[in-house]
Amino acid sequence: MPASKLLSIAIATLALAVAPSLHAIEFTEDSLKTVKKAVDAEKATLVDVRSQKEWDKGHVDGAIFLPVTSLTDELDEKTLAKTLPKKGRYYIHCAVGIRATRAGEYLEERGYEVKVLKPGYQQLIEAGFKKAEEKEKPK
Repeated sequence: MPASKLLSIAIATLALAVAPSLHAIEFTEDSLKTVKKAVDAEKATLVDVRSQKEWDKGHVDGAIFLPVTSLTDELDEKTLAKTLPKKGRYYIHCAVGIRATRAGEYLEERGYEVKVLKPGYQQLIEAGFKKAEEKEKPK
């Protein structure tokens, strides 16, 4: 086989191997009103990927706590599924959207239906999402 053909095959193989990591999840265009309506109707769930310290300072009532730092290659599917069942639609949020996009990409690659929110915790509260009672434990 000619060297040029081998080189073409190698480049194509490399492109396929790298392609999944080039996928960048985008923020949802769903308004916070639409998100709230879906969450209130139990058609979607909020997932808070902020730190434990941020969660403890305040979080949305009913949100699932799943810190982005826990989403590593070492996290097995069974452990993840205990916190976040595969069925369902999830709106991922953090403080300003950066960690939410990382978490969204991670979860989407594992087959979850996710929509990433650019608005963060404070904007959710301002949009009418209920703040959880302070003594509530993470789910």
